[in-house]
Amino acid sequence: MKKIIEKVKEIDSNDVGIIVFSHKKQSIISSYNEDITVPLASSAMLALGFCVAKWVEETLLSWDDKVDNITFHPKEDSKEKYPHLQQRTTLALRDAVEVMIACHDSFLANSVVQFCGGWDKINNQLKLYFSHINITNNPRDSENTGQLKQMFELLHSIFQGYKATPDLWIPIINGLVRQQASIGEIPEHYVNHMTGGLKNLVIDIGIIGEFSQNPLLYVLGANNLPDRSNNQIADNKIIEAIIYLYEEYKNQETVT
Repeated sequence: MKKIIEKVKEIDSNDVGIIVFSHKKQSIISSYNEDITVPLASSAMLALGFCVAKWVEETLLSWDDKVDNITFHPKEDSKEKYPHLQQRTTLALRDAVEVMIACHDSFLANSVVQFCGGWDKINNQLKLYFSHINITNNPRDSENTGQLKQMFELLHSIFQGYKATPDLWIPIINGLVRQQASIGEIPEHYVNHMTGGLKNLVIDIGIIGEFSQNPLLYVLGANNLPDRSNNQIADNKIIEAIIYLYEEYKNQETVT
């Protein structure tokens, strides 16, 4: 894992960190700056999905509940990923949460939040589990932040929850899986993740490897970057780090 840490340290920022967890070893196998707080951008929708799933678990909500007043963000990609849902004004809660995550759709996120009782109620629920995560209506809001360590705990809770009770967590997992990315030689179905990015920050939260076997879970965040609209160095370093993660995954799978 030394290569991954070295690559992350090459990112031109003092606010950069990473946590990597091996499902095979059931432990964190690498971490750097895990206590930093980073803006979440669109990745905050994972935290929102977590809150909804906990309410469904407590039978306060049902995934079959109907969310009204649905609108899709015109600048996101639901038209390509979910063409059959366009023009719908009502969705089942499970579908609204899945599409929200898969498409980074802040319009859908707000519809889900209003159905659940508002942003204050969501954050109060979230604070029961993660005291250093706060999410807001605007992904660009300065208060839309999370501690890197707690964002990893969030991802780990979702993954472990899916392993134990898949029907409860499937809308969130479906949203992650829809975002399979083409990165180097990594098979696309081995990259299931949620990214968030703004002009000077990036966060990548995901699962590398065979989902049903022993994948690696990771959270990588960087803040105060050079303007990403005309400087892609940080983005390229992150891609290289994820490729190293895939190499580590392959190495652990060859060890008996």
